[in-house]
Amino acid sequence: MGSQGGIGQSKEFLDLVKSIGEARSKAEEDRIVIGEIETLKRRLVEPGIPKRKMKEYIIRLVYIEMLGHDASFGYIHAVKMTHDDNLFLKRTGYLAVTLFLNEDHDLIILIVNTIQKDLKSDNFLIVCAALNAVCKLINEETIPAVLPQVVELLGHQKEAVRKKAIMALHRFHQKSPSSVSHLVSNFRKRLCDNDPGVMGATLCPLLDLINRDVSSFKDLVVSFVSILKQVAEHRLPKAYDYHQLPAPFIQIRLLKILALLGSGDKQASEQMYTVVGDIFRKCDSSSNIGNAVIYQCICCVSSIHPNPKLLESAADQIARFLKSDSHNLKYLGIDALGRLIKLSPEIAEQHQLAVIDCLEDPDDTLKRKTFELLHKMTKSSNVEVIVDRMIDYMISINDNHYKTEIVSRCVELAEQFAPSNQWFIQTMNRVFEHAGDLVNIKVAHNLMRLIAEGFGEDDDTAYTHLRSSAVDSYLRIIGAPKLPSVFLQVICWVLGEYGTADGKYSASYITGKLCDVAEAYSNDETVKAYAVTALIKIYAFEIAAGRKVDILPECQSLIEELSASHSTDLQQRAYELQAVISLDAQAVENIMPSDASSKEIEIDKSLPFLNDHVERAIEKGAQPYIPECERSGFSNASYLNSQDLHDVPPPHGLRFEAYELPKQPSVPLTTPPISIGSSNELIAVPEPAYDRGNQAAVSVPSSSNSGPAEVKLRLDGVQKRWGRPTYSSSSPSPSAAPSQDTVNGLTVSNGATSVTPAISKGRETTYEPTRKSQVVEISPEKQKLAASLFGGSSKQERKSSLGGGHKTAAKPSGGHGAETSVKKMAVPAQQPPPPDLLDFGETTVATSGPLIDPFKQLEGLLDMVEPTSSTKNHGDVNATKVPDVMATFGDTATAVEQGGNHFSSIEDVDNLMSGLSSATTDASSGGGIATPQSTAHISKGPNLKNALQKDALVRQMGVNPSSQNPNLFKDLLG
Repeated sequence: MGSQGGIGQSKEFLDLVKSIGEARSKAEEDRIVIGEIETLKRRLVEPGIPKRKMKEYIIRLVYIEMLGHDASFGYIHAVKMTHDDNLFLKRTGYLAVTLFLNEDHDLIILIVNTIQKDLKSDNFLIVCAALNAVCKLINEETIPAVLPQVVELLGHQKEAVRKKAIMALHRFHQKSPSSVSHLVSNFRKRLCDNDPGVMGATLCPLLDLINRDVSSFKDLVVSFVSILKQVAEHRLPKAYDYHQLPAPFIQIRLLKILALLGSGDKQASEQMYTVVGDIFRKCDSSSNIGNAVIYQCICCVSSIHPNPKLLESAADQIARFLKSDSHNLKYLGIDALGRLIKLSPEIAEQHQLAVIDCLEDPDDTLKRKTFELLHKMTKSSNVEVIVDRMIDYMISINDNHYKTEIVSRCVELAEQFAPSNQWFIQTMNRVFEHAGDLVNIKVAHNLMRLIAEGFGEDDDTAYTHLRSSAVDSYLRIIGAPKLPSVFLQVICWVLGEYGTADGKYSASYITGKLCDVAEAYSNDETVKAYAVTALIKIYAFEIAAGRKVDILPECQSLIEELSASHSTDLQQRAYELQAVISLDAQAVENIMPSDASSKEIEIDKSLPFLNDHVERAIEKGAQPYIPECERSGFSNASYLNSQDLHDVPPPHGLRFEAYELPKQPSVPLTTPPISIGSSNELIAVPEPAYDRGNQAAVSVPSSSNSGPAEVKLRLDGVQKRWGRPTYSSSSPSPSAAPSQDTVNGLTVSNGATSVTPAISKGRETTYEPTRKSQVVEISPEKQKLAASLFGGSSKQERKSSLGGGHKTAAKPSGGHGAETSVKKMAVPAQQPPPPDLLDFGETTVATSGPLIDPFKQLEGLLDMVEPTSSTKNHGDVNATKVPDVMATFGDTATAVEQGGNHFSSIEDVDNLMSGLSSATTDASSGGGIATPQSTAHISKGPNLKNALQKDALVRQMGVNPSSQNPNLFKDLLG
């Protein structure tokens, strides 16, 4: 931005910087910047701005952008400055562009060509500026445009250019790994570059590549060890030293790479022991950067194959970290200790006092890191102290996110290392009581399952004692105010299952407590639902045991209240409670067995007891049931009946196979007769608005020279079918039918005028409602975090019964009465009614298949015939050539001649028309006639040429279509 002291900048710019620096408030600063923005908007549009002034304006725009204001009005001027030949202006333009734009900005396309040109420049400063812009602005789509030039610069004579080229390729790898996957050998070569800066830059992409695939770079272990040894022995120039430490950042990166390559590989690790030990001894621990290198050495030792001497050196360094007065070094010591206890658990025992000091430190970050360490060190002998400390810390903080983490850790440790059932229940009660609704619902479900199934032991006495302890503790807590909803759900479930199991408490006492809960938390429908279900269980167990059931008044009032509730779920539970009370002991014992919450329920999903019923129904003509997984990929029930249902695999995603051609029966093409006043009068018959997909198979010859210049149309006797159908129409459509018909692309049902949108090619659109998941699951981020925090070597003493060894209650599937899908019955295909050529309503959805236009098929027949070599229309050489229609049906019509001859008899006309109709019908059933002009464009509106041809043909016949042969004109119209 200029030399020091403001030399080269105008006084106006210096005053701007000074005024902003002296602003006493944000509002005053904004006022100054907004005024500067208005000034620059006026200045930048002035013609003939000197380059020196434009450079200053761009710098002022950068200053405005850095203060958080919008300077987008000047972006284009920065882009233009990158095109300048002057080195200083070009570098200023590149600097501004990299600050203004992002890789997805619309102006990026304007500088790609400039970057390509500058990458080939002879001035290495221009090349470096272009490479800087490449690293900032090139996105995945524009990488191929500059990749060849960047690869070529890897051999540039200037080390700065080679270094920036490596950085650009690394950026390409981060954006699109596949674009530089073939350039891995280039990174290997640059690792041996003579310049340490290029070598150090190459370590960055190699670290990413090794993270992806370690095995491919095992052969470089010797090279990395050799480089690290040379760096540690001060063989690099002094310019790379930092606080008298030789190239510490290169050492840190090399140690990270060696930790990856030596993980699980004893042979590779043995090659690293010497150099890592030398760094432990030689590294200066009096500076922060020296401690950073030592910490990285500890991380490397904890990753590679263990070596006793290196572990001892690492333990000594950890002890030094923990004894330091610096919180940063203590943090490093706690983190490093957590890494080493995986290899040597006794190391943590040597530093117990230091860990306790960190646990009591006022630094919250250090305290949280210490809790992570304690979580890894937990075992059955110290679980009580650690969990109690965690719960006390959870109560003292207000960070809900970290509270949730502590709750998860406490629950996990309590499940794995609980010394007694009594302690486990008390610990979980404290967690639920103080964590509130932050406890995940799955924690509550796991607690219910543990109380029901125990801890994987076969001692029934331990089970009974666990449940009794839970009931006792919950009866003491249930009267506390403002208990969390999740905790109340657990309490209600436990009291309902085991409240009267040991006979210590009466049913009346338990039901009274549950009614009090439902009344106290009347706004929480979930709690009320759990309470009512617990009442059902208690009364069912009492009835099954043969004891008399006394309904408390508060329970009766609760049932009456819930029976009239707006919630259908609460109503259903209240009715079920009334029904259970009215049953006898045998029925209740069958439907509600005691202590059956953890028993597995085996259900045969094939429902074999219904086989006889299904076979009888199929014999009577019922359609076989199609499973939902097999029918969800198809949209047509009639298509399913033609397939072997046992051979169709269930779809698991998008289906890319082509649709089958529609199987449509042949239908005679008939249209209602149309009365015409005279055979000499022309009637305009515009083309119907058929689907474009069907129009592509028909060709129409050019009609540029056909017909006279003006044709007077007469519409006498033509039905009024030109406009859209309306609800106020008095006369129904002649093509309408009581059932659903498809007419000219319109779906008309039961004579109504409703119109529905159509889908071409016979596709059907099926709507399936979205099913909401009823299982609350933990987000993937929390699962990953839990997986990274809960691992530890000291947890092998006692495994949680949660992951295995428990009896999992299978969910009962729906029976015959609870169907989850609707059977799709095959409907026999109905022949579609003849299309109405004069119905020009809006195009709508036709779900039966591609529409067939007989009118266009007739035109196709006319086009397929070769035109005559000459015309006899009274010697007019420009007259339109009439196709020889009779030649196509030569076997049927034998008395036709060109040049105005007439048919010999009405019988010949009938024979001709019958042949023409049958040919058209065959074309319709076969999907159309393939003609050489099948891809020609079809013009919209009436075709005067075809109309004149049809009129001439009628004149040749010399008959009155309305009187002698009413089907003749109908067939000619298609």
